[in-house]
Amino acid sequence: MSLAVLIPVSIALGLVGLAAFFWALRGGQFDDPDGAAWRVITPQDPPKEEGNGHVRLASDTHHPDARSGL
Repeated sequence: MSLAVLIPVSIALGLVGLAAFFWALRGGQFDDPDGAAWRVITPQDPPKEEGNGHVRLASDTHHPDARSGL
């Protein structure tokens, strides 16, 4: 009895998913997936660099105090 209900329900849900896919395909959802991703990542106005450009991010390992904290 339960398979008589579950099989048609699963087929109906599969058809609904397929219809949604074709609807999105006709609506242009998949036209340019890479272009939209790159437009999000690349800023239009790059941020201005602040501070000193010569400052090193890593600690100076040659300084005697740098190794004492390890």
